[in-house]
Amino acid sequence: MLMEAQYYLLDVFTDKKFGGNQLAVFPDAAKIPEDSLQKIARELNLSETVFLYPPTTEKGDFKMRIFTPGQEMPTAGHPTIGTAHLLLNELYKPLKNLDTLVLEQKIGPINVTFLKEEKHFGLITMQQPNPIFGKLMQNRELIAEMLSIEEEDLMPALPIQCISCGNDFMYIPVISLEVLSRIDIRVDLLKRNANKLETQALYIFTTATQSDEVDTRGRMFAPELGIVEDPATGSASGPLGCYLVRHALSDGKMINCEQGVEMGRPSKIKVQIEHENEVITKVLVGGEAVLVGEGKMFV
Repeated sequence: MLMEAQYYLLDVFTDKKFGGNQLAVFPDAAKIPEDSLQKIARELNLSETVFLYPPTTEKGDFKMRIFTPGQEMPTAGHPTIGTAHLLLNELYKPLKNLDTLVLEQKIGPINVTFLKEEKHFGLITMQQPNPIFGKLMQNRELIAEMLSIEEEDLMPALPIQCISCGNDFMYIPVISLEVLSRIDIRVDLLKRNANKLETQALYIFTTATQSDEVDTRGRMFAPELGIVEDPATGSASGPLGCYLVRHALSDGKMINCEQGVEMGRPSKIKVQIEHENEVITKVLVGGEAVLVGEGKMFV
């Protein structure tokens, strides 16, 4: 017997439809069979699909599970921001705390705060785990070849480094927007050298932006997760801010990040990094979202 499961489609890290990163949210996932979750995410083929459940802790508002087309994720940024927007602005779900939405994820509870503008909740911000700085990648020639660029296209004074605020990403700074636009991932090299890398999720960025209002523009590729390219990656933006602070490129007070421009889905992500005596104490990632549509999945 077929079961109908309702879902909503949102664009996240944008205030306009058909920009940002697409997201599907199933607000009542308890009735969906466990073995169907990954299949549904693969069928929708978005960067991520969220399944919501009743909370399992006293402080939690909802439990959420996040799937890419390839696997379940411990946490993710744009699903968190998009889900919060849906709950607050579209479904009007009551919260246990008027100031904070608590979403239970695989890495633990994630606190989400929001700005209320009359009846609308605007900028939505999640607190990510504090960073874990991984090893530096010394083989810059290999990384350049993996990106289909030259070694001199990499920013010479800055390291290539893995950082995690819940998910691992490799941060690769390049010298210009022109170089960023030419990135073409060699998936064969990525797979062949997987044992040399802490992660196969690559975040390439430049600080040479076109506007003083934008601090970085980036692109994120994770083909092994089923993500050829991601138009907005919140879970990569927090560690990016940590990278910028660690290497004296920002004071962390407000970092405006662009992503998705090369895909025709421009995204805006706001990052704040609090730190004291060179120790990062808080990672905040925020943005907006818009509802695009809704539908039913026959399971």
